[in-house]
Amino acid sequence: MSIPPEEVEAPAADTVLFRASPWRTFGVLFTVLLIAYVAVSPVVALLLGASMDPWWSTLAQAAVIAFLAAGGYALTARSAQRTWIRASSGGLELAAEGSDPVLLAWPDIDHVTWRRDGLRTLLDVTPVDLDRVHPVAGADEGWPVLHDEPDGSPAFTADLTQVWPGPRALRKELARHLPD
Repeated sequence: MSIPPEEVEAPAADTVLFRASPWRTFGVLFTVLLIAYVAVSPVVALLLGASMDPWWSTLAQAAVIAFLAAGGYALTARSAQRTWIRASSGGLELAAEGSDPVLLAWPDIDHVTWRRDGLRTLLDVTPVDLDRVHPVAGADEGWPVLHDEPDGSPAFTADLTQVWPGPRALRKELARHLPD
């Protein structure tokens, strides 16, 4: 399990923390499932020739099913991931599930890439040189996941799907610190 950001001293006073939020995931999943159930239920009843339930009954069924499904997901290990990213004038700190955090000073970042993998939003951070990556604390778990870019350079990967504030806010923060 990775070290929580509260146990790591921030590199600068102007830090902005982005971290995984099971509550946010629960809320989004609950809302999507509720709307989908309410929208699809009359269509299914029509196709099957069943009688239409009152609107309040359909809404109650949707709420129960959405609550159970979203709650079940929120309690799973996937939902409890410990990804966090902290951006500040001191650099970019990155800790993914099962890793210790690392710090990359802004000049030590070659580039960042956003990509989608199914429903997941991923951030790839490519350092100028791995020797310029600084472990922030501990050395038990190792670095966040590394993968090779098409040009062969290594990049750290962080899953931003459940990060709050969301990936859009992180993109703005990175744009503030990284040169074009």
